[in-house]
Amino acid sequence: MNFATRSRNVHLVSCATKAASSHNTQPWQFRIEAERITVLPDLSRRCPVVDPDDHHLFASLGCAAENLSLAARANGLEASPGFMEATSGIQVDLAQSSRADDALYAAIDLRQCSRCRYDGTPLVAGERRLLEAAGVGEGVAVVLLDGRGQLERVAEYVAAGNSAQFADPAWRAELREWIRFNSRSARASGDGLYGPVMGSPDVPDWVGRLFMRFAFSAAAQNRKDIEHVRSSSAVAVFVSEADDRRHWVEAGRSYERFALQAAALDLRTAFINQPVEVPELRSQFAAFLGIGPRRPDLVVRVGRGPRTPRSFRRPVEDVILW
Repeated sequence: MNFATRSRNVHLVSCATKAASSHNTQPWQFRIEAERITVLPDLSRRCPVVDPDDHHLFASLGCAAENLSLAARANGLEASPGFMEATSGIQVDLAQSSRADDALYAAIDLRQCSRCRYDGTPLVAGERRLLEAAGVGEGVAVVLLDGRGQLERVAEYVAAGNSAQFADPAWRAELREWIRFNSRSARASGDGLYGPVMGSPDVPDWVGRLFMRFAFSAAAQNRKDIEHVRSSSAVAVFVSEADDRRHWVEAGRSYERFALQAAALDLRTAFINQPVEVPELRSQFAAFLGIGPRRPDLVVRVGRGPRTPRSFRRPVEDVILW
């Protein structure tokens, strides 16, 4: 592999690492070859309590593969991603093509999870059409909920999910492991949930741990999350035809396109996955959506709001396998 190809592929991986991931765990590794980049799971970054079947982990790989593919096309390459059953990785073959300007590629540096209050104004018809088109994938559909009654029901499911999760000491302990209470800790690790991204102040670690012990509660989180859902223009639910890793990856790719399209429209997005993370609640949520036996994969709110602090990323050299 010559220097120019190597530099180009490192750039593509750098774009991939800016994708969304559950708890900002960045559970990926990238094997680089001249005409192929393979996205592989890093199982050392699992969250076995909140994500026992690795659903979110594989959706995160799909997010990274989508960013990589969009970056490839913008750099004059045709990208062909394919899921590999044997390794549970995503093989992205690269071939020379014409350079394609793409608003979604341009939005890679803009996309973020904005965990704040939005202004509640509705989506206009053109925004809705673009978002729905971006969120459709192979075997994946997007359900866009924007009625006030629908949002209230979503808020109820989010609150029920919070109550179930906060009651589990193992869930609380796992979440605590991924929270970075201040910029020093966040920069040092390059991963995790940076406090100000979640609407909390930048505080010393000991203050953050004290807060989580005595003030971090389902009741407080429910007040915040219910307000956030009510302030949203809509909630998007990504739904797969089959409950397997291939479709989880595809759901991640569909979400990433949706979130990038939202960013290109100057809209904000944030995950509210509680209704799909608690198994007994997930089936009830599916019944509410009227999707039959299909699995609701990801739940995302969208709306207009301020830009918020950004999460950190690990150095690209830390995730590359040569």
